[in-house]
Amino acid sequence: MTYVENLWLFFVLLSGIIIVPGMDMFFVIANALTGGRRAGLSATVGIMLGGVYHTLLGAIGISALLAIAPWLLNVMLFAGAAYMVWIGVTLIRSAITVGAIRAAKPSSLWIAFRQGMITCMLNPKAYLFIFAVYPQFIRPQYGPLWSQALVMGIMTAAVQLAVYGALALAAGTSRNLITGNPVATIFIGRAAGLLFIGVALLTAWHGMVTLD
Repeated sequence: MTYVENLWLFFVLLSGIIIVPGMDMFFVIANALTGGRRAGLSATVGIMLGGVYHTLLGAIGISALLAIAPWLLNVMLFAGAAYMVWIGVTLIRSAITVGAIRAAKPSSLWIAFRQGMITCMLNPKAYLFIFAVYPQFIRPQYGPLWSQALVMGIMTAAVQLAVYGALALAAGTSRNLITGNPVATIFIGRAAGLLFIGVALLTAWHGMVTLD
């Protein structure tokens, strides 16, 4: 797998993750409903910075593993692939439906930004996800780890801006689409689950080939 193919695979998985309705998405819509588009976009920027933080954290963790015990990276690759399969199966078996998204009390743009960033940074599931997914895509053979992390961080922020920013600009419509069409949210969740399983198997196979 070339570096460009690796990035495309990461982009596809990343897009599948972000479009699944979840806490970050609901936070953006709730702020847009109470404070308008600017509040929704402020929350989006905060979440984007939180995503960049997780990217840097993942890169630092992988760099530390390579320095201390390089063989652990392969362990994390296969353990992470197994965890991704588990996530995929969970998404396929679950029925993701969303009730009414309640608008919070109006807040300043700074508060929306700060809460978005902190909520994203402190999400415990994000840490498990980072250390499961990033070993699949950050590899020494693709060059300096910091440059790979930088590219992945920019991609993460760009996809978050595209998805959450669009929801913030059309908060009323996006809320109705999400809360009023449970069949669509179930389909999105199950499609994302299949995507997780496919990417996990592909990266695990590529890791086995590399070891050989």
